[in-house]
Amino acid sequence: MPPPPERKSRFDTLVAEASAASVDGWDFSWLDGRATEERPSWGYQRLLGARLGAARAALDLETGGGEVLDGCPSFPPLMVATESWPPNVAKAAARLRPRGALLVETAGFPFAGETFDLVSSRHPVSTGWREIARVLRPGGTYFSQQVGPASGFELVEFFLGPQPPSVRESRHPDRAVAAATAAGLEVVDLRAERLRMEFSDIGAVVYFLRKVIWLVPGFTAERYRDRLRELHELIERDGPFTAHSARFLIEARKP
Repeated sequence: MPPPPERKSRFDTLVAEASAASVDGWDFSWLDGRATEERPSWGYQRLLGARLGAARAALDLETGGGEVLDGCPSFPPLMVATESWPPNVAKAAARLRPRGALLVETAGFPFAGETFDLVSSRHPVSTGWREIARVLRPGGTYFSQQVGPASGFELVEFFLGPQPPSVRESRHPDRAVAAATAAGLEVVDLRAERLRMEFSDIGAVVYFLRKVIWLVPGFTAERYRDRLRELHELIERDGPFTAHSARFLIEARKP
């Protein structure tokens, strides 16, 4: 008789499942029931929707799969979105083009100066303040929710060890204000919050780090298997792993 098939451990099953899941787009519904994150009190999508309704021409940078923009009730007569990652481009096109938006596959600013009265971005990798100022019309605004300093660093430092102050503070809102001012913009609103995150199983951690690729650069489940096993045992013994995200809202006006 052949030996019975080897039974996978809970750790192996969770890691394999999360490693096989698609991480295209910016939809985190795979984590439902497995991880939670508090949302900022200001309600970015609602505020963006109100601004889009009052705009004539708007540009949404790094739109991802278009999920946030598509959740807004109406678009201005000219609605442009940019995205550079091919899997997200396809998803964004399917969502936004039927609504009349133009999707441009680019990481840059191939637009004429003073074209838009609203430029927006949610969680940009970086902010091209001078280019934003260039494409805004006088009186136009840049409206953005961004990742703040040391966001999720309890998780980051579990895998990478203690990070230096220069890394922990690299996304401080004060730096954004200084950069906006240097580009000739006037910051008219700035809010910041730290928000609780919980990961209930190791699969949620693997999926999250595969999707939010800048937290642990080069992350793969195989590369960090030993640390993942340690974290799995910690969660199994003590309950959900807690971290804290940082978010700030910034609105800057072009005089």
